[in-house]
Amino acid sequence: MDNTILEKVESDHYKKRPDVKVGDIVKLHLKIKEGTKERIQVFEGVVISIKGTGLGKTLTVRKISYGVGVEKTVPFHSPTLEKIQVVKRGTVRRSKLFYLRERFGSKALKVGNTVDLDLEDDVVVPTTGEAPEQEERTEDLETEATVEKEE
Repeated sequence: MDNTILEKVESDHYKKRPDVKVGDIVKLHLKIKEGTKERIQVFEGVVISIKGTGLGKTLTVRKISYGVGVEKTVPFHSPTLEKIQVVKRGTVRRSKLFYLRERFGSKALKVGNTVDLDLEDDVVVPTTGEAPEQEERTEDLETEATVEKEE
């Protein structure tokens, strides 16, 4: 089969996702259907492996819940995966972190140096045509001062 046809069919199913690497602490927002109701469940943990490429790419995320290790393997471009939120970036030297399965307690979540991310902070940058409000206030004060001196 021709690869260009396959790429065109697959391109419709790709989702825009953040750059996720092994060792990152992520929040997976998963759609859960219960009967007729649909809700979103958040699963937060460490990415211990990434397998595959393209539409077949999968993430394995591990967390410890009430002293029991829980892992979820989720297709990266799945329609049930609402969004992926990277909480912290971890630096690791391995592509698979399966050794975390044998660790208990706080050692199970220790991954190298982690960097806190604030991806939701929006910075408003004024365009070149707009003047900041503080400059306008100083000009108004100067005009008021000159009016008072004249009187």
